[in-house]
Amino acid sequence: MPMTARELAALKDYRGMDPRPSDFDPFWDARVAEAAAVPLDYTLSPAPVPDWPGCLYRDLWFTGMGGARIHAKYIRPAGDGPFPLILQFHGYPGSSRSWLELSSFPAMGFAVVSMDCPGQGGPGQDLGGYEGTTVAGHIVAGLDGDPRDMYFVRLYQDICILCRVVSGLPEIDRDRIAVNGASQGGAQGIACAALMPDLIRRAAILYPFLSDYRKVLELGADEIAYEGLRYYSRWFDPAHEHTARWLTQLGYIDTHNFAHRVRCPVLFGTGLSDTVCPPATQMAVYNELTCPKKLLVFPDYTHEEIQAFDDGLIDFFCREEGSQWS
Repeated sequence: MPMTARELAALKDYRGMDPRPSDFDPFWDARVAEAAAVPLDYTLSPAPVPDWPGCLYRDLWFTGMGGARIHAKYIRPAGDGPFPLILQFHGYPGSSRSWLELSSFPAMGFAVVSMDCPGQGGPGQDLGGYEGTTVAGHIVAGLDGDPRDMYFVRLYQDICILCRVVSGLPEIDRDRIAVNGASQGGAQGIACAALMPDLIRRAAILYPFLSDYRKVLELGADEIAYEGLRYYSRWFDPAHEHTARWLTQLGYIDTHNFAHRVRCPVLFGTGLSDTVCPPATQMAVYNELTCPKKLLVFPDYTHEEIQAFDDGLIDFFCREEGSQWS
């Protein structure tokens, strides 16, 4: 059953069940500084699809944290630019969208870069080295070790490196860089806007993943995308004696804990029938945003393609008036 309007209204001030770790901002300031110290090393090469007269396709490879080689698809309009850029992030677990689907952005005059999360469905290296289990998914990869070595900590640092790469490309308009993502991609979009606030100028976020883990457990939603939480609890904390410890560590990669750092305008979409990323966990993210924001609610939609949200991106990304891109 979809969440009712009354139930949604009751969440208007909801900000998640667990507090942000006390050192969250210093922790991430240090991680951004580490990523900024990694020498830029990237290559662009022809993609396995042909260029068209108005559109160029490239494979982008760059060196991420720990020397891992990370892949992204790069498509841009033909010509010298400068072009606005969309950083497109994909869902979990998976890979970047097809070259054909990503080509919609160059049709609007935008370049697009879509990074493949390492160790998921696309190419690129996940060098691992985590302490503890990795069988149950990337959420708990590194949960038994130093938080600096968690999978999503490294992933977000790789995104910071990617931002340095793309913002230095001569054909890219550094003053018009935006993010777009759904589910895991929505979590990445929030984290990217939060960690690179001087670079990201707009963010389109649809039903973000990786949020409000205690609420996920309370609602029994620790399956499908969140299944790693259930496995970890069953195998390593069967009596729930250590739940506070590992939920606190997960706080460093909790999407709603990044939201207060976002400064750009955000277009946010949620389906009220979503059982993968429950609406309450999404509202914990939205309510922590202090930037200009707009919520689009789709009562009958689950964790799926929402065409009305996609169509709203045309206006959101192409609008020039006001301070949206300033």
